[in-house]
Amino acid sequence: MRKDFVSVLDLTTDEILGVFNLARSLKSNPLKDRPLEGRTVVLLFEKPSLRTRVTFETGAYMLGGNSIYLAPQDIQLGKRESVGDAGRNLSRWVDVIVARTFLHRTVMELAETASVPVINGLSDLEHPCQAMADFLTVLEHKQDLSSLKIAWVGDGNNVCNSFILCGALVGAHIVCALPEGYEPQLFPRAQELARPNGSRIELTRYPEEAVRDADVIYTDVWTSMGEEEERRERKTEKSFPSLSAQR
Repeated sequence: MRKDFVSVLDLTTDEILGVFNLARSLKSNPLKDRPLEGRTVVLLFEKPSLRTRVTFETGAYMLGGNSIYLAPQDIQLGKRESVGDAGRNLSRWVDVIVARTFLHRTVMELAETASVPVINGLSDLEHPCQAMADFLTVLEHKQDLSSLKIAWVGDGNNVCNSFILCGALVGAHIVCALPEGYEPQLFPRAQELARPNGSRIELTRYPEEAVRDADVIYTDVWTSMGEEEERRERKTEKSFPSLSAQR
């Protein structure tokens, strides 16, 4: 059965933990298993990238597959042809589509129209692959995700959305420190998922409060990629309040 990975929500808790176990096995025995032998992965990128492009291309190669990179000027989704037409056409030629897009609905439309798996390599709402990779790193160092307090300090961006969803599903305690007005869009959904999984997803305005007694501190740039025009405002008007100043 075909399965897309557009959002962290496309996986259950057991599936996430299964992916972690498989990833650790593949890392310990690189090039031993080649599940992508004879298959082609297309990297459909509306945004340029260093880490996402190189890691997906390297991963495809190490798993025995080939990759094709389509830069923003190569395809021009929604201009030269519709998103749906691109999804249907690519499905005839490749086995997996990795999409790095401006809008989340673009990845969703690709998943709806393509007949091959679609992976979200970044959208304005989520970055599920980065969240999964980051949680795998934490797991490798800390062993038990359900006993951890993780502090997030930075923007409530697409990575934060995916990170708190993943944390809610695996039982982690995450405290996000964000200025007012920059809360992650999927925070209410993460809280819903947290309750039955023994997780806690919380918000605070104070970084000092978030990092107190934390097992892991996750920091991100305050002005995310694509939001450079907000840099001056974010630095001057939307900075973090000081906890000590409130006392």
